[in-house]
Amino acid sequence: MRMGSCSTWTTGSPSRVRDHAVTRIAIWLAAATAGALALASPVLAVDTASTVLRDATGKEVGKATLTVNPSGVLVSLDLTAVPPGEHAFHIHAVGKCEPPDFKSAGTHFNPDQTKHGYLNAEGPHAGDMPNLHAPADGKLQVEVLVPNVTLSGEAPLLDADGSTLVVHAGADDYKTDPAGNSGDRIACGVITP
Repeated sequence: MRMGSCSTWTTGSPSRVRDHAVTRIAIWLAAATAGALALASPVLAVDTASTVLRDATGKEVGKATLTVNPSGVLVSLDLTAVPPGEHAFHIHAVGKCEPPDFKSAGTHFNPDQTKHGYLNAEGPHAGDMPNLHAPADGKLQVEVLVPNVTLSGEAPLLDADGSTLVVHAGADDYKTDPAGNSGDRIACGVITP
């Protein structure tokens, strides 16, 4: 009887069959372990979140992606329909966006209990970000690095009550506590993993 090349794995003495089986299992375990370690590597792991921002009528006015990096969280914002002009842009502490005023989003994300604003000697809040400058067509793409936040770990944006991105009607003066005299909240998006 002629045997194929794979016959050596299934024929022969019981000890030879057992040795081949053990070798195959060891190779499989080594490959599985190497794959798991590669996927768990911080260099390869990507920690991201996103949101869709809506105005008081529920109309989508933009999207954002949040990506963890060694310096904090990079917010990549793509606004498609906001009023032209200067607008405050903040991370708020609660993951709710109930229109029309979006007050359900709570105060600014502020785990360290600092004062508001880049120009405040006792600030800024972790959720403070630079003003947005929307052109006449209401479309704006911008990236903002937020150094004092994280998506997971200590004081995360993705905690039990979540968090939001909020665009305000007016500019942030960067000093007045608690919100920089930035006016009403005109767009809101709950941050989700």
